[in-house]
Amino acid sequence: MARILTLTLNPALDLTVRLEGLQPGAVNRSLGASSHAAGKGLNVAQVLADLGHKVTVSGFLGAANAQPFEQLFNRRGFVDAFIRVPGETRSNVKLAERTGRVTDLNGPGPLVEDRHQARLLERLAPIVAGHDAVVVAGSVPQGVSPEWFAALLRQLQEAGVPLALDTSGAALRAGLGTSPWLIKPNEEELAEALGLPSAAPLAVLEAARRLQGQGIAHVLLSRGAEGVSWVGPGIALQARPPRVEVASTVGAGDSLLAATLHGLLSDWPAERTLRLATAVAAQAVTQVGFGIHDREQLMRLEAGVSVAPLG
Repeated sequence: MARILTLTLNPALDLTVRLEGLQPGAVNRSLGASSHAAGKGLNVAQVLADLGHKVTVSGFLGAANAQPFEQLFNRRGFVDAFIRVPGETRSNVKLAERTGRVTDLNGPGPLVEDRHQARLLERLAPIVAGHDAVVVAGSVPQGVSPEWFAALLRQLQEAGVPLALDTSGAALRAGLGTSPWLIKPNEEELAEALGLPSAAPLAVLEAARRLQGQGIAHVLLSRGAEGVSWVGPGIALQARPPRVEVASTVGAGDSLLAATLHGLLSDWPAERTLRLATAVAAQAVTQVGFGIHDREQLMRLEAGVSVAPLG
């Protein structure tokens, strides 16, 4: 299997609270709660590990509350290349209702100083060369500019390994200018980054095709319950997942990205890759937490995925 580096510049301790239904301004009683060391790149890393890959994790980590993350790294066998910074890694609260709706309360995270940004760039240079792909996923922390983020992506690309990007807002706009190998926005994120007047599916799909023609080899559009659209070299596919009971939508897009990368690095046909990736994402919404925990369920979900050519 492959060796993959994931970068999570702004990880988080996620507290997921399950509710029957959220009533703002009232006392709400939870059905249960769980806490996870998380962040998009780390979520991707856990799915990749379950698919058999060797994973190195890096980014910025608050030194004051690093222990839950270090426990995750040890448990999963990740190579830890995170830069410790003063302060605490942010905490996020996710209110997950039985309907599947999730309300996010995201913290700001620590301020990352120039010296720590420079240290990350220095440490990445010797690490990247030993890997088969790099994933940069999630938001950027305080102190990190879009210009620095774009410079980070360019440095990673200079190593000559495929670069997958999953972010939003100003970071996605900066990232598009570097033409990564793969991007995985949802429709709203891509419409915002490109300044489209709306996130109508046809308009976003045409924009994805233009990006593919401009040097971004793979554009993977996550569309929630509607499934996935994938535009790539000789690829124009859409997939729809089977119906599932939703526990939390947190991590579904990260699971989709991880499984797509798995298929691409394994030289699978596009349809097989997309079918698995859609099933892994569907499984992710049935659980709270990250990773592939039920192989039999995954096989059933994979059988229920429909894949068809894009119109």
